[in-house]
Amino acid sequence: TGRMGYTRYGIGKEDSLMPWKETCVMDLKMQMIGACLSDEHTVADIARAYGVSRKTVYKWLARYASDGASGLEERSHAPRHVPHAIDEAVAQDIIATKRAHPSFGPKKVMDRLRAQDPDRTWPADSTAGELLKRVGLVNKRRYKQPYPADPQPFELGHTNHALWSVDYKGQYPSAGADQWCYPLTITDNASRYLIGCQGVCNTRHEQARPVFEWAFRTYGLPQGILSDNGPPFASHAAGGLTELSLWWIRQGIKVHRTKPGTPTQNARHERMHGTLNRAIGAQMRGAGRVRQDELLSHFRHEYNHERSHESLDRQTPASRFVESTRPYSGILLPIQYQDDQLVRSVRHNGEIKFKGKMIYIAQLLATLPVGLREIDNDRFEVRICEHLLGHLDLSKGCLEKATQWHLPDEEKV
Repeated sequence: TGRMGYTRYGIGKEDSLMPWKETCVMDLKMQMIGACLSDEHTVADIARAYGVSRKTVYKWLARYASDGASGLEERSHAPRHVPHAIDEAVAQDIIATKRAHPSFGPKKVMDRLRAQDPDRTWPADSTAGELLKRVGLVNKRRYKQPYPADPQPFELGHTNHALWSVDYKGQYPSAGADQWCYPLTITDNASRYLIGCQGVCNTRHEQARPVFEWAFRTYGLPQGILSDNGPPFASHAAGGLTELSLWWIRQGIKVHRTKPGTPTQNARHERMHGTLNRAIGAQMRGAGRVRQDELLSHFRHEYNHERSHESLDRQTPASRFVESTRPYSGILLPIQYQDDQLVRSVRHNGEIKFKGKMIYIAQLLATLPVGLREIDNDRFEVRICEHLLGHLDLSKGCLEKATQWHLPDEEKV
């Protein structure tokens, strides 16, 4: 520094190592160019005096020689060529698809576009996600622990109609005379196909059965149905039977239920309910019943035909779903039992007479035959068709109700 006086170029010695102030950058650049053109100091001295590298000094000298003072202005640092940039038309299609399906994330938006136009070149999912963030179409969502897979070995299978899941998606207030809408939903576990999504006025049998009759006539019968322990699917009666679940059993359908307070055992269905609520929940609240039915119908179509599913290799449920090979006739199957079972008819008051004792089974089963098989001394299992009702203990003279139909062998109580 002894060969060059700092004050000659407008800065003090104590300022030489400090960064340039934004308000005087152009002045300092001109001063630096003047120092270089004076040939009184080396480039290394000038770079040291102004706190920049020699490469920077040479850069500004070259720009000054080429463009004069205008060459000293800052230029854009954006790359001249961006290989992953989105074409404007493609960007508009991505944005339009997201606006048409607000509940879709970037992956599902891109899956939808690729399915509609497979020959077109589409950007990566992450690129589409950044675009949607920039235009404000991605809402930051609070992380919620997802339902984990439950270790309980349900008879899920990997084929369509091995098991259907059923439930109500809570309730939404309705405008008009009907105060509440209860969406009754039915899904096929293997394909995730949303078989039914119908709004009903309450959770009674009279409202639920027509929905299932329509589903059976349209798609055929499943091997089993999984539900929770609430009405109209289950009760505190023997075998947890209700009028609806007894009708299922008479159709040759196995009844499965989750353990009370364990929604993880029906995690696939619960996740679908979360998707439904995010997609149309806000619009459902307070709408008229006609509008609510339209929203549920639109969601069902979108969920089945337009929304890809991660567990289906990002294909739609409709692409994996086929109708059942078990058609629905509407005729109840005859109740038959094996040769090692004793058959007793349930009286109108719900009792059977067995070995000289009157034992209450369930009034719901009045006039129907039940099968008894001895499993120990004076202890018999009692079934309606294949469904376990409980165990009859002759020493106590009563039926011990079965409570855990979610176990695959259906033998435990």
